[in-house]
Amino acid sequence: MRSTLHVLSVALLSFVVALPLAAKPPIPAAPVAAVAARPPGAAVASAHSLATEAGLDMIRQGGNAFDAAVAVSAVLSVVEPVSSGLGGGGFFLLRDARSGREVFVDARETAPESATPEAYLDAKGDLDRDRAQNGPWSAGIPGLPAALVHIASTYGKLPLSTTLAPAIGIARDGFPVYARLEKGYASRSKVMERYRGTRAVFLADGDAPRVGETLRQPELARTLALIAQKGRDGFYRGDTAKKLLAAVKEEGGRWTAAELAGYRVREREPLRLNYRGWHITTAPPPSSGGVALAEILQTVSGWDLAKLDDAQRTHVLVEAMRRAYRDRTIYLGDPDFVKIPLARLTSPDYAAGLRATIHPEKATPSELLSGQPAPLEDDETTHFSIIDADGNLVSATQTVNLTYGSGMVAPGTGVLLNNEMDDFALKPGTANAFGVMGFEANAPKAGKRMLSSMTPSIMESSDKLTVLGAPGGSRIITEVLLGILGYDAGLSAQQVAALPRIHHQWMPDVISAEAGALDAATVSALQAMGHKVNAGESTWGNLQTVAWDKRANTLEGGTDPRNPVGKADVLVQAQAPR
Repeated sequence: MRSTLHVLSVALLSFVVALPLAAKPPIPAAPVAAVAARPPGAAVASAHSLATEAGLDMIRQGGNAFDAAVAVSAVLSVVEPVSSGLGGGGFFLLRDARSGREVFVDARETAPESATPEAYLDAKGDLDRDRAQNGPWSAGIPGLPAALVHIASTYGKLPLSTTLAPAIGIARDGFPVYARLEKGYASRSKVMERYRGTRAVFLADGDAPRVGETLRQPELARTLALIAQKGRDGFYRGDTAKKLLAAVKEEGGRWTAAELAGYRVREREPLRLNYRGWHITTAPPPSSGGVALAEILQTVSGWDLAKLDDAQRTHVLVEAMRRAYRDRTIYLGDPDFVKIPLARLTSPDYAAGLRATIHPEKATPSELLSGQPAPLEDDETTHFSIIDADGNLVSATQTVNLTYGSGMVAPGTGVLLNNEMDDFALKPGTANAFGVMGFEANAPKAGKRMLSSMTPSIMESSDKLTVLGAPGGSRIITEVLLGILGYDAGLSAQQVAALPRIHHQWMPDVISAEAGALDAATVSALQAMGHKVNAGESTWGNLQTVAWDKRANTLEGGTDPRNPVGKADVLVQAQAPR
């Protein structure tokens, strides 16, 4: 496999035009092709074919991209319990075509009042990782159900009874178990089988899920039906809420009815930046993704990446990643609780200062970057991208954090609870399950949202518009970064989704690379610069993207080949005049 940066380099170099050696008569410019006012139809890319089909079905029924998003999100909550669900949360980046307004819907989970830092320490004062990652203490107050209701009522055209119908039917009738579900259950079975609600779902036929078997979730179907009938109150109050509270209490946790009923999504202003003619709209805090993207892209904009060899290009990108992730650790958290120097961190001038600290031929040891004092959702997070015929856009990433979240299903609800509390800095300076750490800015407090890496994004130039995002924990940011660079290099949506991946996150001080992402010569050159390189990691992530070529007026989708059950599809529609 050719290296990631080599693929990008070839594409970038294809745009380099040689200047004439002598003056020649001017050549009349070719007429510029007109750009289409709106797309020729709709495109949906998600991590499961059933979710993609549900989204396109909403379009066929007269819905818009936001209705499709509710359907896709809900179906993923049924067919990807390994990745996301009603017991988790997510971020939804929306663009309304008619008004041009872009909004970031923050449905991140919140900390319950009981979740003090002291509650996660053992008798020796060390972080109790079992409590932080498994069972009720690991779970924040879920946000996804509130997001579905909010998006449907505020931006959609169809009732929840329509948009949730596919998920209700699939939960009731079942779907075929696929390899990732079986493998994920095997890795978490000892934890999951502690809880009677989990056993009732996943051991209903007497043994663990196996590929090809049908997984039915009738209690989850009932919970979804209550949301369809009653909106927020179908989850955060009433019968479902009582069962959630009872389940948490039964297993030793402490939630209150008031904090469950009080959960609300937040609408936030997205982050925006420019890179080489692209206008990029992305995630603000409590996601760290947009800030890190802004730092990295603006830092590397000082180099012509197409003119660097693979080793130099990787070096520059890694050094920019290193600095952005260091700032993530120190400064970022929930903006409702922490004052974040957002303007400074996302400023081109700040990026220029970072750029000046990068030696062109030597790695900067991470320990030399001040970290005073001195932060990964798992790959099992999920993402989907949507565009409709009016030009409405959705880029959404949702999660329960680790594989199968906390491992605990609340009996009578079918709801698998998240374990997002591990994304807080439960003990300052102590790494979480994925080796990232944090300090006071990301410490837990009642009602506070834990820092995330989810980076749903939209990028647009004069002739192209793309929607993209990915799972992968702290590696989400660098997956989206490489996707942006891939589109900038002229790659197709499917080529962008398939790009090999590299990553650096300040600590630990190592370049992570999928097998084949960096060739042997590049690895040797990087090592000579002082980089530590792990060039043989297994694949990660699950990027989903759609793109509209405004000049050709064509749509395309790209789904990550690392995930065999994903699907990107296009629905061409006859358009009525506006």
